[in-house]
Amino acid sequence: MSRAWCSALPGGVRIAVQITPNAKKTDVIGVLDDALKLKLQAQPIDGKANEALVKFLAAALSVPKSAVTITHGLTSKRKLIEVRAAALTVEAVAAALLAPRD
Repeated sequence: MSRAWCSALPGGVRIAVQITPNAKKTDVIGVLDDALKLKLQAQPIDGKANEALVKFLAAALSVPKSAVTITHGLTSKRKLIEVRAAALTVEAVAAALLAPRD
């Protein structure tokens, strides 16, 4: 059994993501193995993709950018993100990120 891509932490959640930079638009592809797969409309140069990832997750989860931290994988396509928001649940994260978008 694989690990969940989103897990609860005291005061927030941890999200495992796999990103694909240089996409035409930023979007959620879906869950692949034990990570949420995302396309980012940013180049992986000078931290631009990391900045775009933090901005996208903060907006999607309705939290300030300061609540979103990349804890592992700053230079990798696979990253661990911690979102510090006491009211945020695993179910709320899944609903916000896996909901169909326009």
